[in-house]
Amino acid sequence: MRDLPSTRPASLAMRSLTLMLALASVLWGAAGLGGAPARAAADSAGVSAAPQVGQPAPDFSAVDSEGHTRSLAEFKGKTVVLEWTNADCPYTRKHYTSGNMQAAQQLAREHGVVWLSVISSAPGTQGYVTGAQADELSRTRHAVPAAVLLDPAGTMGRAYHAKTTPHLYIIDGQGILKYMGGMDSIATADIDDIAKAEPYLKEALLDVVDGKPVAHPVTRPYGCSIKYR
Repeated sequence: MRDLPSTRPASLAMRSLTLMLALASVLWGAAGLGGAPARAAADSAGVSAAPQVGQPAPDFSAVDSEGHTRSLAEFKGKTVVLEWTNADCPYTRKHYTSGNMQAAQQLAREHGVVWLSVISSAPGTQGYVTGAQADELSRTRHAVPAAVLLDPAGTMGRAYHAKTTPHLYIIDGQGILKYMGGMDSIATADIDDIAKAEPYLKEALLDVVDGKPVAHPVTRPYGCSIKYR
């Protein structure tokens, strides 16, 4: 009687292949390449998935320096810039002392873009301010945001995975995230470097306004870490 070929090697091979595919799926999602399935898995686990350019920006609801609740839905149809800021951070001071940040805010205003400065510093940490203090900072720095949003609990900052001050995001009129990253290409607190840097934020802003693809949609943010509680 002829021996039948064993099915054990084939069975082991199939199990190995299954494990490899499962591992690849996990790594794919962890790298942010899984798209909607990865975001759905993160949401079901109670974890905020990192925002992705080309996808809807996270909604938010935050009180501004004047006590009004503002949300992303309020600005439907308009391009929105989110700027995480901390007045005591030397990297933030670089762009405000030089007038570079105010120039970007004015550029946004001239093109009908809504600029929202966001403060996610927790009470008792560097950069935390009250609404009145935030307004005084805007006045003394000659800043012209449409509003300053106060996020002391860090809810909005964590939803956007904001890491530094400054950290900037651009959202188009359909609520799609078009840019996230740094103000420019030279990661220092030296004012003299501004003139030598590629102005990523300004370039992206004009690309979105003109309906063009953003040349550098994701860049490395640099600055002080956000002082979450």
